Formats: sequence, structure tokens, C-alpha cells
Amino acid sequence: MPGDRVILLSLMALGVAARNSLIVTSAGVVLIMRVLGLDRFFPLLERRGLEAGLIFLLIAVLVPFATGEVGWAEIRQSFTSWSGLAAILGGIIAAVLSGYGVTLLQVKPEIIVGMVVGTILGVVLFKGIPVGPLAAAGFTAILLALVRWH
Repeated sequence: MPGDRVILLSLMALGVAARNSLIVTSAGVVLIMRVLGLDRFFPLLERRGLEAGLIFLLIAVLVPFATGEVGWAEIRQSFTSWSGLAAILGGIIAAVLSGYGVTLLQVKPEIIVGMVVGTILGVVLFKGIPVGPLAAAGFTAILLALVRWH
């Protein structure tokens, strides 16, 4: 079995162990594409896949506005309460960290393996929950920057 397939299967196994269906599904789709000889689409996915994923993520986040579940009253409350202001600050920090994560994943895509292992350890040893790869990559980018700084 070629090495790339073993790596993808290993990532799937790590995803199963971490109970992270996103990693399992993603590695499975890439593996199926590889087996079916659909490699010609890899450059397109590499260039535009993250952008497409972020569009779907934003659509999901915006649905409560479209359904009326979140309206002007909730928006106003975000700017007039401590919890709302904390949420705004948390959103800003998460967006900035995720931006660092995108850059890190583009420059060092192999870093995902360490993040999967870290996610498994966090879930198993510390009763954490699997986080998204952009958030994990953002934290990793900050940790790497701190290590280089000292």
C-alpha cells in the first residue's frame, strides 16, 4: 500500500480515536479521491477548498439571522452587556487566531498530524472536546511564535 494511503488511513484512525468526525470524513474523502484517480482536483481543492469551507461555515453562522432567531434586540444586547462585549472580544480573538492558523496550515500542512494527536490527548486525558483545525492551528501558531521569541 503506498505511503500516502497509509498516512490518510492513519489520520482517519486518529480522528476516530479523537471522536473528530471532520478529520475522519476529510481524510476519507481525500483517500477515496486518491483511489479513484481524481488527483487532478487536488490543486483546486488546495487553492480554493479552505475558502469554500469558510463560506459554508459563515452561512451556518448567519442562518439564525435569516430565520429571525437572532434580531436587532440580540445585536443591541451584544453591545450593551458585559457578556455581549466579552463575546465580541472572544470573536475577535478567535478570528485573529484562526487567521494565524490558516497561514500556518498553508506553510506547514504537516502540522495537522500534531494537532490531531494533541486533540486526542486533550479529549482522552483532560476530558476536552475536539476543536476545529483552524482554532488549533491558531493556538499552535501563537505557541510557535512564543518559542521563537525566547
